[in-house]
Amino acid sequence: MHAIRLHAFGPAENLIYERTEDPVPAPGQVRIAVAAAGVHLLDTALREGMQGPYPTPAELPTIPGREVAGIVESLGEGTDTSWLGKRVVAHIGMAPGGYAELTVVDAAKLHEIPGDLDEAEAVAMIGTGRTTMGILQFTDLGPDDIAIVTAAAGGIGTLLVQHAKNAGALVIGLAGGPAKVSLVAENGADLAVDYKQDNWATQVRDHLGDRRATVLFDSVGGATALAAVDLLGKGGKHIVFGWSGEGLHDGAPLTFTDEELAERGITSEGVLGPVMLQKAGGNIRVLEERSLAEAASGRLRPAVQRFPLADAAAAHRALESRGTVGKVVLIPRTASS
Repeated sequence: MHAIRLHAFGPAENLIYERTEDPVPAPGQVRIAVAAAGVHLLDTALREGMQGPYPTPAELPTIPGREVAGIVESLGEGTDTSWLGKRVVAHIGMAPGGYAELTVVDAAKLHEIPGDLDEAEAVAMIGTGRTTMGILQFTDLGPDDIAIVTAAAGGIGTLLVQHAKNAGALVIGLAGGPAKVSLVAENGADLAVDYKQDNWATQVRDHLGDRRATVLFDSVGGATALAAVDLLGKGGKHIVFGWSGEGLHDGAPLTFTDEELAERGITSEGVLGPVMLQKAGGNIRVLEERSLAEAASGRLRPAVQRFPLADAAAAHRALESRGTVGKVVLIPRTASS
C-alpha cells in the first residue's frame, strides 16, 4: 500500500508518501480500505515531536492519522463477521495509522456510516463533530439566545453556527479575512464579521443595538476573545474550547478571576478533556453517535476541505497557516479510482 510516513520529527516536508507493507488485523480488529482520513491540528504538533495529550512522542517511523472512514475489507481472528464489507468510520485514538490506503482498527471503535453520508463527511463528524456535540452539552440554545462563534469558518465553528440557527438563536460568526467571512454568512450566520478588522466589535454592537450576547463559543483566546467577552450581557456564558488566536496575548486561553466574573455577571468554563467526557457519562461513543446522526439527518452539514493523500504535507502547511476551511481530509488515490 501507499502511506504517509514520518521518519523524523520536524516540518511538514518530513511527511513522505511512500510504499510500505499492508497492515495485518490482529484478533478483534478489522482492516479498512481507507476512503478518507482526517487531519487534526494536533497532528501537526505530534509531527514536530510534541507530546500533546500523549504520554510519549510517537515511535518512528510512524504513519500519522487518528480518524478514518472506508470499507472493511478483512477481519482479524474472532472479529464479528458482520463488519465485513460495511462502510465504517472510526476515531482510532492514540494508535496512529490513518494516513494510508489501508489501516487496522479495533472493531469496538467502529461505527457504520449512516445513510448516504459520504466518507469524508463521516470523518469530519467522528472527530470535529463529536467535539461539537461535547461543547453543546454545556449550553441549551433557544430563540432568546444571541450566540457569538469565534473561528466560525472552521470545522467546529461551522457546525456551531448551524446548530445555533437550528435552535432559533441569533448568530454572530467571527472569521479571519473576506473569503472566510463570506462562507460564514453563506452558512447561515445573521452577522459575519472579520475579526482582523479593528472595528469588528463596533460592527457587532451596531448590529445588536441595545441587546447583548448570551453565549460566546471561544476557540481563539487572547485579545480577540476578550473583545468578544465584552459583548456578553449579564448572565452570559463564556464557553472555552481552544486558544488558537493570533496577535498579542492570543494563543493562550482567556481566564478570569472569580471577582472579575462577578463584576461582569458572566460565567466562564473550559469544556475540553475530562469535564466533557464526564458530561457524556464517561462514554465518548455517545457523542460520536449523536454527531453522525445529526449529519445523516441533514441537520448539520460539515465543511470539508479535501487533499490527495500524497499531498499530506501541503495539508499540514495549509492548516498551520490558517489557510483551510472546515475539516481537512486526505483522500487516498484508490478512493477515487
